[in-house]
Amino acid sequence: MLTYETVILIHPRLSDAEVGEFAEKTKQAIAKGGGEVVGDDRWGRRKLAYPIGNSREGFYLYLKFNAKGELVNELNKQFRIQEDILRTLTVHAEDPAHFQPKPRPPKPAPAA
Repeated sequence: MLTYETVILIHPRLSDAEVGEFAEKTKQAIAKGGGEVVGDDRWGRRKLAYPIGNSREGFYLYLKFNAKGELVNELNKQFRIQEDILRTLTVHAEDPAHFQPKPRPPKPAPAA
């Protein structure tokens, strides 16, 4: 299983309680599909940089979870058909313990 991070932008017409219910259903879907939710954070309502449809603000939800690629594909399908979701982005989260920065080439010596 790999670690993924998902940010979901939810339509502002939903109340905070409805957003909480959506978050719980999503976490249950991840667990039901064999994944494990590592963390979640509700960033709250924020103004968008540009309007999406008629919306100028949205509710941001962040989820970090361990899952197989098939589950991620299924979640993305479900997100696309829900009309209350404006945008989503799911990325593979690299483990910082395994991250090794690439060495930079040495700077050339200044000409005399």
